Order: sequence, then C-alpha cells, then structure tokens
Amino acid sequence: MKKVIIIGAGPAGLASAYELSKNPDFEILVLEKEKYVGGISTTIDYKGNHIDIGGHRFFSKSKRVNNLWEEILPTQNYPSYDDILLGTKKDFPKGNKDPEKDDNCMLIRNRVSRIYFLKKFFDYPISLKLSTLKNMGFLRTMKCGFGYIHSSIFKRKERSLEDFYINRFGKPLYQLFFEDYTTKLWGVSPKELSPSWGKQRVKGLSLMKAITSSLFKPFKRKSKKVETSLIEQFKYPKYGPGQIYKEMAKKCEERNVKIEYGCSVEKIKYDEKGNISQIITSDNRVFKADYFISSIAIKDLFLFSDDHFPKEIKEIATSLPYRDFMTVGLLLKDMKIKNKTKIKTINNIVPDNWIYIQEKEVKMGRIQIFNNWSPYMVDDVNKHIWIGLEYFCTEGDEYWNMEDDKFISLAIDELIKMEIIHSRDDVIDATRIKIKKAYPAYFGSYDKFSLVKDELNKVNNLFLIGRNGQHRYNNMDHSILTGLLAADQIISGNIDKEVIWKVNTEEEYAEEKKCANN
Repeated sequence: MKKVIIIGAGPAGLASAYELSKNPDFEILVLEKEKYVGGISTTIDYKGNHIDIGGHRFFSKSKRVNNLWEEILPTQNYPSYDDILLGTKKDFPKGNKDPEKDDNCMLIRNRVSRIYFLKKFFDYPISLKLSTLKNMGFLRTMKCGFGYIHSSIFKRKERSLEDFYINRFGKPLYQLFFEDYTTKLWGVSPKELSPSWGKQRVKGLSLMKAITSSLFKPFKRKSKKVETSLIEQFKYPKYGPGQIYKEMAKKCEERNVKIEYGCSVEKIKYDEKGNISQIITSDNRVFKADYFISSIAIKDLFLFSDDHFPKEIKEIATSLPYRDFMTVGLLLKDMKIKNKTKIKTINNIVPDNWIYIQEKEVKMGRIQIFNNWSPYMVDDVNKHIWIGLEYFCTEGDEYWNMEDDKFISLAIDELIKMEIIHSRDDVIDATRIKIKKAYPAYFGSYDKFSLVKDELNKVNNLFLIGRNGQHRYNNMDHSILTGLLAADQIISGNIDKEVIWKVNTEEEYAEEKKCANN
C-alpha cells in the first residue's frame, strides 16, 4: 500500500484526499495546521452569523468540479426561505432537497455585484448604459468614450497590468474604476504588476464584451459562452463554503483518510535522489510517505526545506510577495443606502452579493452582504443585515497591527463617511478576522518564478496544488481541479506535472462555461 501525505486541508488538499480515497491502494494522511478545514474558503460562525472569507461563488466551466460539488452537497429542488417569502421563481432540478428541511444542500443564487463610486452605484463589470452615463455625468462620459476609442486603435504593448486594463477599457475608465482599487488590493500601482494577473482573472472581459452582453441578454441561450463576471446565477452552500469542505472532510474520514488538525509542518527532509523522505511537525512527530501533495505557500515550503534548494532559488522563493486580508463582520439594524433596483429583497435591502468600493477617501475594498448569499447565513434575516467589510493589507503593517476595537471603529467611520449607514446606532455587533497569505502577488521576485517552478518540479514525489501551492491567483474551482489532477497522476503513475500547472492558463477566461453540452 502506497502512502500519501497531503499538506493543507483547503479545497485543493481535500479534493486530492477525496479522489485518492476512492482507491483502496492508498493510505492517506492530511496535515492541517488549523482546527478547521477549508483554508481561506472556510466559513466563520460568529454568534449564529456566518462569514464567508472573501466570498465564493460556486460556478465553474469544469464539469468534473461541478459534479464533485453536486456529489458532496446536492442542489436544492425546492425554494429557500427568501424565495418563498419574495415569490422568486427559479428553475430547480427534480429531487427531494428542500433547504427549509434539509441543511445539506446547495442553493441557486442570483448574482448581483456593483461598484460604489461617487456615492452612487455602477454596474460591475462597468458598462456604458444610460444609468452609468447619468451617474458619471456628461464630461466624464465623453472623456471615457474617446479614451476607449483611442485604446481600441492604439494598442499598448502589455508590459504591466495597467497596459492590460487600458487596452480593454481605455485610460479614463481605467483611472476611474481600476487604478485605485487595484492599488488597494495589491498595495502597489498597477504599473508595477505583471499583466499575468489580468490574463488569469479578466482575460476574456472588455468594455465591448460587457456592452454586447447587455445588448444581447434576451438571446443569451444562443450564446456560446459566458464570462464569470457576467453570470446571472451561481450555486452556494446553505451555510457558506465552509459547509461543503466540512462535509468533504467527513466523507474522506469515512473512507479511512486520517486528518490531523492543529498539525503544522516544521521541517521537510530530502533523500539523496532529491525526493522528500519525511516531514517533521512542530510537535516533533515524523511522517514518511511515498508521495507528498502540498498546498502551503511556496515561501514556507522553501523555509521548511533548510538548505536543500540552491541559494539563489531559495532567495527568489522566500521573497515571493503575498497580500493579506481582513474582514470586519458587522450586524446592522439598517443601512442608509436603499434598494432602487427591481430586484426583490427581504426588507428591501440592496440586492448585492458584493459591493466594490471605489471611493478614494477610504481604505475599504469590498462589502459583502451575507443576507444575499444565503438567508441562512444570518441569525434573523427578517430583522438584521449581516455584512463583511473587506480590507487588503500586509501582515505587520499599521492596519494589521491595529487593535480590533480601533480597527472596527475605523471601518464603521468609513461606512458613515460613504453614507452607507446612518450612524453608529445602526451597528448591533462586530468582529474582525485576519487571514494571512490570502493573495499570492504578481510583483517583486515573481518575475523569476519560472526558476522556482522548475526547481520544484525536480522533486519527483512532490505535487503542488491550490492557490498558494502554485503561487497563482486561482479561483476555488481551479484549486480543486489541481488537487484532482494531482490525485489522478498518483493513482495512474503517469506523472506530468505540467498538466497541473496548466490549470487556469488556458486562452479562454478561466471560469467560462460553454452553455451547450457542458
């Protein structure tokens, strides 16, 4: 029997464990440093209110990933609480999953994401329809229009993320809607970022595509594909993404997968052939295996490996940049912003899943409204609004080190300044959550990442998966797919690590889904 050790019980690691557990020829051990599974796709329960860290839409072009999600948590077949209350009509598949009676199911949710700028709402992705033009004003509109025409004729060589955005939206729109937000996200100007990020995240999207999508919306059944940013529905676990990974871990353990919680790696040892021979944990336990699958940050992988790798490669790997993340959960009585759309919501709150904050005078990046992700995420959806205020930061900086009470106070002040809530009287309760290494970044030593990748590929019994395992800004479904492909190779014995590395590098946008026959 072959032994496999998986480092990290996030979506990628659990996907590997789940797939390998179908084969009785493998003994599988998962090492997870936290007391929970799901990684940054976990869900935090705060006094009956659930926080989705970062927000996770369950939508993929991969049939295999969709089938896995359905296998773990089947899609609802009857309306959820808010569907019943509001009379929302949806096409449910046939079956017996009733979210009002059964917790183990996925909901079908409507996607609404908008940009908040000039204390007004704009479509996300940005479009040039009448409401947008009205909100921007005549002069800004004319400037953006001519800027887009100019960028369509005179294409830039894409040396940076700034070039990437300007080629697709024009310089004025880029400066209005992309430059400041991207700087908030990464902590550096888009001029310093590789265009690789744009090619992975928004490669199929442009202003023209957003406009034509809106124009031809009535004929969407005839279209061949749809961008993730333009999808109208997605699936979502009743109690947030952490629910599906708890269930996946449970099913793994039922198949004799052993998951060690609170077990962090301290050292990684290698044999004379350059393969991993053993892992030593922080409590001095030694684990040996035939194969190792890692979803931990590449920076940490090198730090745990002592002097195994060449010094110059280790210096590149250990200086790879990351962006950290904080969420402030606020339980509200009311909000000042009102629902002026035609979308029905409980108590007529704004219908957004996410609100992207473009206001320059605040540090806040996004707002999640958990009521709209799932009515079951809130302790009392009829009385309370449960939101997450998202901040991008760097571990050890001023905001990261700020005491919880002070940072929460700062966040509330920003909401008041933007006229999103009336006053502090709207706030019932609050909490703050910090997440390290949420976003692998595309600047600094990243331009030499290919050298790191080549060196890691020489470790024959090591497979790198997931967002941090590959230092790639993968979506959740990409991470899962890397985990499944790593398991495939171990089971079959046909090792081709490039297959795993190619996930999320295809020419089409990574979450496109062909509407027909997929």
